Amino acid sequence: MPTSLSEALRLPCGQVLPNRLAKAAMTEGLGDPLNCATERHIRLYKRWADAGMGLLLTGNIQIDRKHLERAGNVVIDGQQSHEQLAALKAWTSAAKSGGAQVWAQIAHSGRQTPKAVNANPSAPSAVKLALPGGQFGDPRAMTGDEVKDTIRRFAHTAAVAREVGFTGVQIHAAHGYLLSEFLSPRVNRRTDEWGGSIENRARLLLESVKAVRAKTGSDFAVSVKLNSADFQKGGFTSEECLQVVSWLNDSGIDLLEISGGSYEQPKMAGVTGLEPVFEERVRESTRAREAYFIDYAASVAKVARMPLMVTGGFRTRAGMEEAIAAGATQVIGVGRPVCGDPLSVKRLTSGETSSLPAYEKRLRIGPGWLGPNSPITLLKMINGWGAQGWYCLQLLRMGDGHDPDLGMTVLQAFRRYAANEAAAARALIRN
Repeated sequence: MPTSLSEALRLPCGQVLPNRLAKAAMTEGLGDPLNCATERHIRLYKRWADAGMGLLLTGNIQIDRKHLERAGNVVIDGQQSHEQLAALKAWTSAAKSGGAQVWAQIAHSGRQTPKAVNANPSAPSAVKLALPGGQFGDPRAMTGDEVKDTIRRFAHTAAVAREVGFTGVQIHAAHGYLLSEFLSPRVNRRTDEWGGSIENRARLLLESVKAVRAKTGSDFAVSVKLNSADFQKGGFTSEECLQVVSWLNDSGIDLLEISGGSYEQPKMAGVTGLEPVFEERVRESTRAREAYFIDYAASVAKVARMPLMVTGGFRTRAGMEEAIAAGATQVIGVGRPVCGDPLSVKRLTSGETSSLPAYEKRLRIGPGWLGPNSPITLLKMINGWGAQGWYCLQLLRMGDGHDPDLGMTVLQAFRRYAANEAAAARALIRN
């Protein structure tokens, strides 16, 4: 008899996931200076195609080239050239070569667009990110016409994604990007039909889902990534999450991924921001400690009529199977382990190992290195961005045909990642 992890899952659209394991969406940064897919995407996803996961989710594919999460994003907006379409088709073909479903995560970065890309990015309201370092500019409030154009862009990007071979899309409404910003009363201070009540704040997400489904058809997988909460005072709450899920029940989506946090409060990365965490409920159990958002997903499961996916913190087969058996999720998302060992999931499912590699503990430096009087903000920045950089740099290495460099330190990653992002931004500006 198959284990719960190896069982197939039929989605509402009729698509079948070969098993319950998904490569979670992670930013790749492999796009060229014109934000097109490259040979590096093909190399990376060919490695993941052989990793035994039933679903591969791409990192941010942006719907607007003026609003990137980083300079190396792929963009699908406007009219795609023959060469651009061919590059996307080659990417999807490589990713599907192992039998997995392959979905494009589609997004708009909103006020979390780096200043090097756009000094005045669009946002629900002109509320600047409360982060040090000057990496982000001063956002401006979108007009009503711009909000409506965003809906059209999501639908267009999804339609092109289907055309080039993706078998589904995930609409990114989490982690502080634009749709998440509209959901948050802390960021969305509008007084029109797109702000105020939770019904108004959720309108952009729900209208985008509706438009994507209309453009792609009933047999194409449409997913949403949603915060369980922002974990910030005055932000999107877990109660509001449950209300949005009840509306998504009627929207015809095929999978809902539960996550949480933003750049200001990066709970999705398993760390905390500079301000205290607000509204966190975690039971003291092995399962809850292993998976960041599993308790929230269990609450969502009582409301949701679509299958759920949870990403973040899963490392053991026992923890994954327990979460599925409890009904808290139907799909397990895996991210960071397959950055350091792209075949780690295959080792897990074959029985070669009972757990995935955990790199988190090695990617930290303590206050002793910085000195006793060093500000905690500096330590958090180095640890947070250094760890993020470590994983991103491993993807760049695999895209270039190399194996991951597990000996890279967090400080080396901090420096190399900063240099890489600066060079990519300069190339983007030149083009």
